[in-house]
Amino acid sequence: MKRLDRLYMGTNTKMYKTISDTTAFLSRLDQLTADIPADCLELFVIPSYTALESASRTAVGGRIRVGAQNMGWEDEGQFTGEISPVMLQEIGVNLAMIGHSERRHVFGETDREEEKKVAKALASGFTALLCIGETAQDKAYGLSDETLRAQLKIGLHSITREQAANLWIAYEPVWAIGVNGVPADEHYADERHRVIKDTLSELFGPETGPDIPVLYGGSVNPENAPLLIQMPHIDGLFIGRSAWDADRFNAIIRTVLPLFGSRKNAASPLSDSCKSQKEEIR
Repeated sequence: MKRLDRLYMGTNTKMYKTISDTTAFLSRLDQLTADIPADCLELFVIPSYTALESASRTAVGGRIRVGAQNMGWEDEGQFTGEISPVMLQEIGVNLAMIGHSERRHVFGETDREEEKKVAKALASGFTALLCIGETAQDKAYGLSDETLRAQLKIGLHSITREQAANLWIAYEPVWAIGVNGVPADEHYADERHRVIKDTLSELFGPETGPDIPVLYGGSVNPENAPLLIQMPHIDGLFIGRSAWDADRFNAIIRTVLPLFGSRKNAASPLSDSCKSQKEEIR
């Protein structure tokens, strides 16, 4: 089964939720989504560092993947405040988010630094979720596509075609995320996803590039999630505060999963388990 036969849904809780908040959230979300087959849904949660170990224990045996919000590019060294892949592996984490907008624009990380982190994550056996996105100024100057292509070409410069099998991309326009973010129109988002997918095909070839999941993130909410997921180039949703309540997140998943299934089924047959799940959700 190709990776894009399933829906990708995840959330990054940023600097919110204590350890107890996170484990309660994960337990409830696991309970609510337990009936959805794993081949229909790739579900992941990226909590704060202090909650990672407890989150990993809570998710053991479940169907929710736990990831880290950032990761250093060395196994060890004089890097005060950084977390290495070895440390993350020790607590059962093998998914790392890299290059989130806040890491780039608040903490000043560069495309070259993101490339080093992506390379290290993939070389260490992690799934790397690389976040990219244009600023409002880029958009105003008509540079959105150039910005995205540059972030991909630099951020993935040393990545091989084989390593790309463990790569995910999140498109998060800087102007669309956060408390004051304005959601991107679904057609605008889909056109940017098309540019991203074309660039991935250019980098990794027509066999590998199109199979890399590309998720949209940027003020996703219950109202725009159904519109976004029906767009042909959007493979999943990376949701912020609208997903921080397990019941609300589950409701979004239940809304978009059959829509995604209908879209995919129109292009290629779904697995039997996903077909039956689609009918049950309806």
